[in-house]
Amino acid sequence: MAHPLRPLRLLRTTPSVAPVPHRTVLSVSGSDATTFLDGLLATSLKGKQSYSAFLHAQGRVIYDVFLYTPPSQSSPTYLIEHDASPSESQPLLDILKRYVLRSKVRIRDVSQEWDIWAAWGHDHGADEQREWAWARSGAVEPIWSKTTTWPWGTEPGVIIDRRAPGMGRRMIVPKGEKPRETSTHDTLGSDAYLLHRILHGVPEGNIDIPPLHAFPIESNLDMMGGVDFRKGCYVGQELTVRTYHTGVVRKRILPTILSQSSQSASIRVPRLRGTSTLLSSILIPSLGPGTAVGLALLRLDHLRPSIELHTDHPGTAPEENGQRWKVEPWRPDWWPEQPPEEQVDE
Repeated sequence: MAHPLRPLRLLRTTPSVAPVPHRTVLSVSGSDATTFLDGLLATSLKGKQSYSAFLHAQGRVIYDVFLYTPPSQSSPTYLIEHDASPSESQPLLDILKRYVLRSKVRIRDVSQEWDIWAAWGHDHGADEQREWAWARSGAVEPIWSKTTTWPWGTEPGVIIDRRAPGMGRRMIVPKGEKPRETSTHDTLGSDAYLLHRILHGVPEGNIDIPPLHAFPIESNLDMMGGVDFRKGCYVGQELTVRTYHTGVVRKRILPTILSQSSQSASIRVPRLRGTSTLLSSILIPSLGPGTAVGLALLRLDHLRPSIELHTDHPGTAPEENGQRWKVEPWRPDWWPEQPPEEQVDE
């Protein structure tokens, strides 16, 4: 599936900055903060900023998260940014408090103190050539060992977003303030950031990675660096590692073009459930009436240049019934090519 030409012109390469909406920030501080979080996260924290995930004991994703180290803290402190919109999961604050026991940590919601922004463009898109470790299951993870510095960056409050090349940087700034990039970049709305990550094939938050339902590999957390298959014990580790070594990756989230194949008065993009699941999406009038780009969880063995989906599907809103949507997925050009079987990890 080659990258279609139509979405290519939507990629914005000039320096841009935009707020990231609907994010909640928790503070975890105290002398045991690093050890406490390292026993729960799907990656090794190593006392630094990172991208990671909290998993359920059965190996499903609860929350994908960014962890920042704020400046001028007297004790280890991490700011955990995540999507806390209503879902089937308990709030992350409650989950973390359940594991505290005798750990010397303090956990509190500090969302009223911080905003989240993203910056990208030609001065943020540089990303060294990546190397990959493949498993026979089809899982794949980036190898950071040849990176000269910590891959996610060491500047407090600023994360190099290595989920995909070209994603840029992610910043946590005091509530009501703007990052310094707003003086040199085009300041855009939050929809611009949504489009940016969709075009890069990057899922994020509770719509794309439904808590207690999504598996980390199907959600591309492996290739985005959000799960470590070589780390020691953490919640959900056993099933995740078993899938890496002995399972088969049957689904992946891919970017798609969505277009109506029949005339309808409604142009609201539906969300479908089943073997093909439409996730985040945004209407793009310049691509044509009733046309959108989005992310979709698709079975890899069913992939073809286009798929037609009907909205008369369980869980679809009644006013959407009867519509037909053509889904044209493409494979992001940064995804690695799977090597011959004899070159993959056992």
